[in-house]
Amino acid sequence: MILFIVSFIFGKLFFVAKLGLVILLAFTFLDILILFYSKTGIKAVRIPPEKFSNGDENPVQVTIDNHYTFPVQARIIDEIPEQFQVRDFRVERKLPASSSRTLEYMLRPTERGEYHFGRLNIYISTTLGLIAKRYIFCDDVMVPTYPAFLQLRKYDLMAFTNRLHQYSIKKIRRIGHTMEFEQIKEYVQGDDIRTLNWKATAKKNQLMVNQFQDEKSQPVYSVIDKGRVMKMPFEGLSLLDYAINATLVISNVVLKKQDKAGMFTFSKKVENIVVAERRTSQMGLILETLYNIQTDFFESDFSRLYGDIKRNITNRSLILLYTNFETLDGLQRQLPYLKGIAKNHLLVVVFFKNTELNDLVNNRAETIQQVYDKVIAEKFAFEKRLIVNELRKYGIYSILTTPENLTIDTINKYLEIKARGLL
Repeated sequence: MILFIVSFIFGKLFFVAKLGLVILLAFTFLDILILFYSKTGIKAVRIPPEKFSNGDENPVQVTIDNHYTFPVQARIIDEIPEQFQVRDFRVERKLPASSSRTLEYMLRPTERGEYHFGRLNIYISTTLGLIAKRYIFCDDVMVPTYPAFLQLRKYDLMAFTNRLHQYSIKKIRRIGHTMEFEQIKEYVQGDDIRTLNWKATAKKNQLMVNQFQDEKSQPVYSVIDKGRVMKMPFEGLSLLDYAINATLVISNVVLKKQDKAGMFTFSKKVENIVVAERRTSQMGLILETLYNIQTDFFESDFSRLYGDIKRNITNRSLILLYTNFETLDGLQRQLPYLKGIAKNHLLVVVFFKNTELNDLVNNRAETIQQVYDKVIAEKFAFEKRLIVNELRKYGIYSILTTPENLTIDTINKYLEIKARGLL
């Protein structure tokens, strides 16, 4: 184009411009012939996981087979689900002749539900790069997003290993013998001499000790508040989804410790009930129930929660209540119902630190407005600690944690309760 414009001034360049145009058209025709002559060209398939783990990085693979006898340049544009709000997804790869390549990218969902993939578009061009041929593969595919089941693998052996410090879990010292008798065995160095069985020792004519094991089959319920206080987001996930993910993991640990795991949710009424049991299908039932939790974030009815627990849970149980209190006044309104639950059960109230307030408290104030903001933030942070003290006055245990540490702190509290025989 530039040569044609310049040729108006320098006439001798007009022939060069025409020659260049002919050469360009010839190469373009050659590019078209090379790309479109082959009927197979390339084959590709997207391989997503069977289900996504909410809040975790999930791998999606794309396998491309190049049937061309020469190297090509591939531009992959995958129509990923609309929930990710990614409109510029694009990956470029060079494919050697007659080869197969697999590329992988990661997706992090932040809400449960169905995620629909669209078409997999691949644009192929030669080294010349004048023409690109589009291939379309993989029509609409749906992948469900479940609570964070990938975390189960991370914490699966947590309750049974001695390397708990790697996960920021405290080692709990056992107090007394709040365990069930298992068997009598020969004494070996390191056994607690307080467990010596003198009758068995006299009979065997050698030291014998009693061996104990943790008490089993104790009911543990995870109770999730679906009200408006759980709508607050943190790193893309709502507090409700953090509670759902923690419930899945703690239920798995409870079952591994031979206790009974159950759950239910509440807001205006109690829903999604899974009775505490210890059976092989319990984790699958809990996972499906957590996946199907829906809410409009209404005001939570703690009186309804208290009534349902009193009627339906007759055996003393450990109840992990996931909710959130921002002020002491908010707690005082629900405290009579929490005290009623704690009379018959071991109640642990799990609520959240406001990490944005922590940032205001820790940052240095340089202006008058920043001073005001910091004072208010310190007031709210102090009220969180007052809530912990208020619950402790009535024998109610509590966990005040950040959303990212919710699962770890909940497991730690459960192991502490088991070790001290509080249930």
